[in-house]
Amino acid sequence: MTKIVMLGGNGYIGRAVTAHWLEKEPSAEFLVLSRSGKNQLTSPQIDNRAVDVTDATAVEAVLPERFDYIIDFVGAPEKDPAAFDRLNKQPATVMKAAAEKHGARAMGFVQGQLGDKAFVQGKAAIAADLASSSVPLAVTNPTLVIGNGRQDSLTKLAPLLKFLGFFSAKFKPVDVNAVATELISKLEAAANEN
Repeated sequence: MTKIVMLGGNGYIGRAVTAHWLEKEPSAEFLVLSRSGKNQLTSPQIDNRAVDVTDATAVEAVLPERFDYIIDFVGAPEKDPAAFDRLNKQPATVMKAAAEKHGARAMGFVQGQLGDKAFVQGKAAIAADLASSSVPLAVTNPTLVIGNGRQDSLTKLAPLLKFLGFFSAKFKPVDVNAVATELISKLEAAANEN
């Protein structure tokens, strides 16, 4: 039985990954760690816990001894370097330490191509640090993620980005289901390479 730990996995992309993984492997078990501990998805296979994912000790206290995959979905564009580190770098650092300690088969990270220069470069630097781990890394690097009923200020940009996507793939919006499928495939491939 596959065990997956998700940091911040109750958000938009995390829910899509969980749903797709459960379709593919109904016996998979998910431990979803987030500030709220709440999730729109309910299933006996999903254990939601309220945990500060920036705190390695708090995360370690709820982790099972063994798990196969760990994925960091936490992140937000922040101009303040301290806030950026707390919301982006610290969860990734916690993930890397947990993956190494518990012998995870692979870890996953959502990088992102859109945002201000500091955000994009900061996420790329985090991905490079994670890649230095002994645990294989799977990265998805989407542009604007749309679909599954997402309605917020960013999705209003989708028509413009679709147009710009004709000229550069860097701007083309991507469906959340495609992002979820890509991340799962990359995680499994990374685990099988090890």
